[in-house]
Amino acid sequence: MESRDLDATLATLWRVESPRVVARLVRLVGDLDTAEELAQDAFVAAIEKWRHEGVPGNPAGWLNTTARFLAVDRIRRRDTKRHKYRLVAATTPRSTELDIGQIVDGDLADDLLGLIFMSCHPILSPDARSALTLRLVCGLTTGEVARAFLAPEATIAQRVVRAKRTLAAADIRFELPGPAERPARLAAVREVVYLVFNEGYSATSGDSWVRPELCSEALRLGRMLASLTPDDTETLGLLALIELQASRLTARVGPQGDPVLLMDQDRTRWDRLLIHRGLALIEQIHRLRGTVGPYALQAAIAACHARAATAADTDWPRIAALYDGLVQITSSPVVELNRAVAIGRAFGPQAGLDVVRPLLDHPAMRGYHLLPAVAGDLSCGAGDHEEARRYFLSSAALTANTQQRRTMQRRAADCATHQAGGT
Repeated sequence: MESRDLDATLATLWRVESPRVVARLVRLVGDLDTAEELAQDAFVAAIEKWRHEGVPGNPAGWLNTTARFLAVDRIRRRDTKRHKYRLVAATTPRSTELDIGQIVDGDLADDLLGLIFMSCHPILSPDARSALTLRLVCGLTTGEVARAFLAPEATIAQRVVRAKRTLAAADIRFELPGPAERPARLAAVREVVYLVFNEGYSATSGDSWVRPELCSEALRLGRMLASLTPDDTETLGLLALIELQASRLTARVGPQGDPVLLMDQDRTRWDRLLIHRGLALIEQIHRLRGTVGPYALQAAIAACHARAATAADTDWPRIAALYDGLVQITSSPVVELNRAVAIGRAFGPQAGLDVVRPLLDHPAMRGYHLLPAVAGDLSCGAGDHEEARRYFLSSAALTANTQQRRTMQRRAADCATHQAGGT
């Protein structure tokens, strides 16, 4: 095999298989650093062997088997007083025969889920959870994580190291939470997946309106999590939501990289396959009778947009009703803001402004650039262009995203022109 082809094969295998290898090793050796080191050693061994002998028929199996033998050798060299490790080493044969049953069946699902739970442990900050999850579960390099979040590589490296130290200091074990603890821990995992997706879908900083690479990783994480917890309707709701939202990605950006808002998008550019996947998940949620969770409700809202052939076909009264239910569950001012948009579309801009105005004094919404953006849009619809101009300028001052700032400044200028033309 050509060296370039081998490098490409290994890069793909690393992205797909390293989380599985690390997950199994962490359960065996007990800590993340050693598991990562052994996984890397297995890939180095693959480079050396495959360059001369070619890629085996089951490269994933070869990597898993090699990593396990490396782990057993490491365990054998450890302090012999550790009876648990001595027992594992003594009962593991030194055979190079591939155990397909163990690799394909086994308890890989539990190992992967355990790795996800560990990476998303509530003891870590949201930023640390996201970085560690992308690093371990998605197989991204530190540099790739840094580029995705537009952060210095050293910052991401330190974030990952601190996260591992925090887990070690708190003696967080690699294990699946019990039935009583699992729902709360799954909520933390879903939060990380959606945080990663949202940062890709509407970047909070930098020059790009979207970061598709983050959306792709969130989709991969969501699909992995859903496959590991197929009866959890909120996980299915989360996946349905991001499948449906991701379907609009290419339509969200104009030729110059400028944002294209939902009502102005060319819906023929929406990804019909992703829409089909999202709607199928919603049907599955209905069959499982789990339609009232926050992610399931948000997915139902996204489905209303996906089913509308044109912006004019959007069922805004239904969306407003779904937001009414969602705000009762979450009591979130951001959800209330989205509800204001739906109410404004369904019942007129003044009705939306009645919902928005109390939020302007909400402590948690200070500095949130989308609040004045929504207020400006509703004010513009109500005919108060001067007030709209002030809101748009306020939004431009608050956002750290270059494209968002330009859009708000342009809308403010449009309001000024409209006001001048009306006087």
